[in-house]
Amino acid sequence: MLRVYHLLIGLILLALSPFILKSVFKKSSSDNNVQPQPTQSQSSPIPIVTASAATTVTTSKPLSGNVWKSLLGRTIAPVGWNVAPCNGDAPFLCISSNGKNLGSVEMGIYPLAKQQRFQKMLMNAGIPVGIKIDYQNPNYQNQITSALGDWVTDEYAVISKDRQSSYTNKINFSGYPPQKVSVGQLQGLRYGFTGIKREGGIQEQHLKYIAFDGDKLYVINTAYDPASKSGKFAKHENLAVFEPFLSAITANLKLP
Repeated sequence: MLRVYHLLIGLILLALSPFILKSVFKKSSSDNNVQPQPTQSQSSPIPIVTASAATTVTTSKPLSGNVWKSLLGRTIAPVGWNVAPCNGDAPFLCISSNGKNLGSVEMGIYPLAKQQRFQKMLMNAGIPVGIKIDYQNPNYQNQITSALGDWVTDEYAVISKDRQSSYTNKINFSGYPPQKVSVGQLQGLRYGFTGIKREGGIQEQHLKYIAFDGDKLYVINTAYDPASKSGKFAKHENLAVFEPFLSAITANLKLP
């Protein structure tokens, strides 16, 4: 009886097999026509990341309008750093490393004819206005140094008064005693000031060089000062590293 039962089931499956196979292959064929859903990377192109060009220094070829192009002499810098006139007409010297700008140094040149305040300082030092000044004469050098010292004292007074109102008793102003230095072949002064936070740390630091060739006043400055827009370093540690190199660069300027 059991064999008869199995035989009947086999006959039924044999009779229905064409329909079962047709159904299975139809479904399989339908599934093969379904396209896979694209992933995000397939549906849109791979984004191309374009890095913004970092501010870089140019070569030492002449740059129209930038006084550093004609006055910059032999330069030295920390290993891996580059020093060259900035691109453009503004009087800036750019300092960079690996193609990225670290800071800049500004040079201002002021004709004596337009500096009445300094004319008075020269007169107080014993140099009449309008005479030809021999900057190599030791007597004139001493008198010029005296006048430059008055300039520094006057600038300190103005800056100190300004910082007293802006610091609001949270930062101490400290001016550096002026030091005699060579600015090219001219005798000049190095000076500057620091704003020291009472809670600790540096708020700002400014380094300046000044010299006079008998006709024009040269003022070189750089700083670490978040409030300054130009002629500065973004990081105080970079300014500290570059400071002795700036002294050497200033001494090698093609002045007068």
